[in-house]
Amino acid sequence: MRQKVVLAGGSGFIGTYLKEKLEELNYEVIIISRRKPAITWNDQAGMVKALDNAEMVINLAGKSVNCRYNEKNKQEIITSRVGTTRLLGDAIQKCSNPPKLWINSSTATIYRHAEDRPMTETNGEYGNGFSVEVAKKWERAFFSFDLENTRQVALRISIVLGPGGGVITPYKNLVKFGLGGIQGNGQQMFSWIHVEDLLQIILFLKERKDLDGVFNCSSPNPIQNYVLMNALRQQLHRPYGLPAPRPLLELGAAVIKTETELILKSRWVTPERLLHAGYQFHFPTIKGALANIF
Repeated sequence: MRQKVVLAGGSGFIGTYLKEKLEELNYEVIIISRRKPAITWNDQAGMVKALDNAEMVINLAGKSVNCRYNEKNKQEIITSRVGTTRLLGDAIQKCSNPPKLWINSSTATIYRHAEDRPMTETNGEYGNGFSVEVAKKWERAFFSFDLENTRQVALRISIVLGPGGGVITPYKNLVKFGLGGIQGNGQQMFSWIHVEDLLQIILFLKERKDLDGVFNCSSPNPIQNYVLMNALRQQLHRPYGLPAPRPLLELGAAVIKTETELILKSRWVTPERLLHAGYQFHFPTIKGALANIF
């Protein structure tokens, strides 16, 4: 009998990749999402049935933060994370044989803007602002459930790179059109992870029943923005790219209805707990990750 995995919020770039790879590994994958034919969030009976006897549930649900932080979008960002987490927890509590493992997304954005040192699970300092508060509420909702038979892991995921979508598409387009220079002053740290490592970390944690709590889900080799842009230009054979200073980024962000924080915040995050547990990254360097993606 195949092991069952429930993938909540499984319709996006990451969820699509995980579903395909897990099915290749002979897991039965059941999707919870906003729209049918998936099980929908207002169908608690359907969620309980899916979660019962599941090997694990992976929650990726959340409205994209690639938008302007107006009040409407802020509320949707919070509800799509905190609300879905609570719905899953409530459904797990109603299971007669609940999932052995509940992995919930969180975000590496929970840490402060860091140019002085890396943030680990043990010494990382929380930042301020809307995105940090979202992360805190998200994790509080997750760990508010005291589940006797379900191990809980929160993944503080950094920016995910991979083939077929995600942030790699707009970066690729910038470079192709000659705009692949530094962004801001180019010194801000860029913490990232290849989507294949995200999958392998989930499988690693599934087997390591001694591990729970919070894990930074990020490559052990974060880089500065200018290193990222140089690596992208090399991979795409573009020797030069126009830089984008902060005022230009702010103007552009307003035009395309997003926030400059996504580019200018210095995210310096390292996966201390995963490394100590013995996880070995498949794509530890940006050069190897980009070579695989392109």
